[in-house]
Order: sequence, then C-alpha cells, then structure tokens
Amino acid sequence: MNINQTHSMNPTPKIHAMIVAAGRGSRFGASVAKQYTMLQGQTLLQHSVARLARSRYINQCLLVIAKDDDTAQTLDFALPIEYTSGGAERWQSVQAGVEAIRQSGAEDSDLVLIHDAARPAVPQQDINKVIEAALCEPYGAILATPVADTLKQSYTASYEHASTDTEAIASIDSAKAQQHSYIIRTLERSNMWQAQTPQVFRLGQLREVLDYIEKHDLTITDEASAFECLELPIRLVVGNRQNIKLTYPDDAILLSAILNAQSQRS
Repeated sequence: MNINQTHSMNPTPKIHAMIVAAGRGSRFGASVAKQYTMLQGQTLLQHSVARLARSRYINQCLLVIAKDDDTAQTLDFALPIEYTSGGAERWQSVQAGVEAIRQSGAEDSDLVLIHDAARPAVPQQDINKVIEAALCEPYGAILATPVADTLKQSYTASYEHASTDTEAIASIDSAKAQQHSYIIRTLERSNMWQAQTPQVFRLGQLREVLDYIEKHDLTITDEASAFECLELPIRLVVGNRQNIKLTYPDDAILLSAILNAQSQRS
C-alpha cells in the first residue's frame, strides 16, 4: 500500500480535535460509562475538553459518542462541540470521526488530534508540543513516556502445572486450583515507551491506514498501531507522567490528586 505524503499541499494545515467517548470502560467496572465519572464537580469528558481548550491551536472539538448516549449533549463544555456516533471498536469510532471531519470540508493535509476522554490531566504544554511535532512530520506524532519500570513477560498456568513442589501441590484443595500468571523473562526496556494521547496525524493518511485495518481485519490498540502495520514512521514526543488514564477505580484517587495539584499551580 502506497500512502502519499500530502502534507506539503497545505502550508497552514488546520487542527481538528477529536475526543473518542463511545466506549463503556468495562475494566473500570462502574454502572455509568467511564467518561461520565465525576471528579471535582465535572465529568472526565468535560475535564478533557477543557484541557484541549487551553491550547492555542484548538478552537472546537468533535465528540465521538455511542449511538444511545443521552448524556453528552446535556453537558456544558469549554469548546464549541460537534457530535458523531462511534462504532463497536475504538478504531471504528475514530474512523467515524475522521469521516465526519472530512465531510466538514477538511483537507487531507490537515491534522487530526485524537484524545481519550479518560485522560483529563494532560498538561497544556504537552498538547502544544505534540501538535508542533506533528506539523513537522509527514504522518504524525504521539505523546508517550519512556518505560521506567522493569517489564516482565508472562505465561498463564494452573498452580499444579507451574509448581515443582509436590507437597505444596498436595496441600492445595483441587477446587481452589486457579489460573495464575508466571514470569517467562525480563524484557529490555531501553527502547520501550508507554503511549499516551493526544495522538496527532495527517487526516488523509489516517483515513487510509484505518481503511487498511478494516480491509484486512486487523486488531489495533491505538491509532499509531495502524501506521505501524504499514511501517510508517510516527514520532514519539516525551509526555508528562501526570497524563494518566482512568482505567481502574483506584486511578480516580490518583487523578483527583493530580487535578487538585495542577489547579493550585495554575
């Protein structure tokens, strides 16, 4: 597949901001969709839009929401908002957002900034930094942090399979035998990064790589993964470790502390 580098067509590309908020956040385990979790009097979604509003490059935002979402349009946001319906998978929601942006008259050389609704603490300077990096790139750039922790690769097995201690095995009631994770090896982390959002890409090329993912029925975990499938270079921009994603209930405690500390400094 040959993706043309169209960025030179437009010397002053527009920035189109998109927040993907069509998921339910199954790992979070709450009855309400994760993006509507309340922190400091506002939903995560409102916080995330407000963060984008601080960037001098962004003056409106497209929200990609579930078809049955009856909450988003009842909220007040810090930016003018447009809406479109998402799909079953995240990349399908992004694909729907890309099509909505194209239908609004955007050019292929414009930039699309994609942010997670569940990352309400991204610093303003990081938003600007990743946009400015993407402006200099033919395909795009993402925020990410170098991995600091030791990484372990694992396998899953029952205790009986993993243990060599026959007495220990005999002492365990068979009804309690469960599947657990065990270490295979420690991974080299010197070139490992933890991806964040925003992720910023050329509109036309993002559309083409997502079409490729759809055509070949591939699985991706973020938009940069689509470019990786075609070996297209996406720039890594060092982000702030405060830009965490609300994934599990305990994350809400940490995010509240981060938001509170950030508000005191601003």
